[in-house]
Amino acid sequence: MRVAEFDFELPAELIAQQPAPRGQSRLLTLERRSGRLSHGSIGDLPGMLRSGDLVVTNNSRVFPARLLGRRIPSGGAVECLLVRREEADAGPQGAEIWTVLVHPGQKLKPGARIRFEGSAGTLIAEVLERRFFGRRRIRLWAETGGAVDAIVDAIGHVPLPPYIHRHDTEADRERYQTVFAERRGSIAAPTAGLHFDRPLLQSLDAAGVERANITLHVGYGTFKPVRTDDVEAHVVDAEPYEISERAASQINAALDTGRRIVAVGTTTTRALEDAALRGGGRPIAGSADANLFIYPGHQFRVVSSLLTNFHLPKSSLLMLTAAFGGRELVLEAYRAAIAERYRFYSYGDAMLIV
Repeated sequence: MRVAEFDFELPAELIAQQPAPRGQSRLLTLERRSGRLSHGSIGDLPGMLRSGDLVVTNNSRVFPARLLGRRIPSGGAVECLLVRREEADAGPQGAEIWTVLVHPGQKLKPGARIRFEGSAGTLIAEVLERRFFGRRRIRLWAETGGAVDAIVDAIGHVPLPPYIHRHDTEADRERYQTVFAERRGSIAAPTAGLHFDRPLLQSLDAAGVERANITLHVGYGTFKPVRTDDVEAHVVDAEPYEISERAASQINAALDTGRRIVAVGTTTTRALEDAALRGGGRPIAGSADANLFIYPGHQFRVVSSLLTNFHLPKSSLLMLTAAFGGRELVLEAYRAAIAERYRFYSYGDAMLIV
């Protein structure tokens, strides 16, 4: 299957730069069986679901993973995105080993050092290893000791996606989190959850819709370009996830009784389907790394409805959505969304596939 089959033209002005108020996003619904499209708002969701449906959300919390610093001793500006913590280290007290993306990266060779400074403290990074596409392996520690996470949370910036062409603001620290966010670890929001507010959740509860939380920490793979011509040749980045005993029980009870499982977002979908593969068709409780790449041809074992955002052309997230909704139907829905001036990408509107 060719990556070019997942391309489409999107007017730049439809890429949302600011979020709509929670609970007020527009909602495009696609019925897979009939191909019917309907237009509404996220507030319509309780009336579109059935009593007994199980809505599964991702409760990962975004941390301010974008650090702005200066090279030591030259003072040259460096931007660093913390991608994934690998391990603790035997170096300076409290040091950690991270995989990161750096810019500009060409001069940051092993041994180079960077200083990230703020009123809450200072972090020092030492480059340990060069990797492909701007990635580095670094050692990161607090200059005067203490917890690295606490200083990152204080001096870091919200890692807004690259297609949002503005600096992050203090408001993004709250708005680029879902109302479910509890467990720190993502460098990008599970954006389908951004549409929910407390009144909407109360309406779902009143409608008899059950809810469960799982955790998948979103990594750089959510933005990683597909650089191959063939879909099957692409390799997705692994992302850690955890399904509690309670959530696994809820999910499997819904499967046993034939009730719909509505995944909120591609991250939730990926975790559920990866866990089902590991569990022989049924998600099992526990922790793992999701390395499943979902594209057309995938047999869905858990998810029966999907609430998601509108995704980038030729992206792995669009391929997952097309695997669930059907490539031609999804692209037709995208064309309708463009014609109706829906807002696209992370801070954009929502799509429900049933």
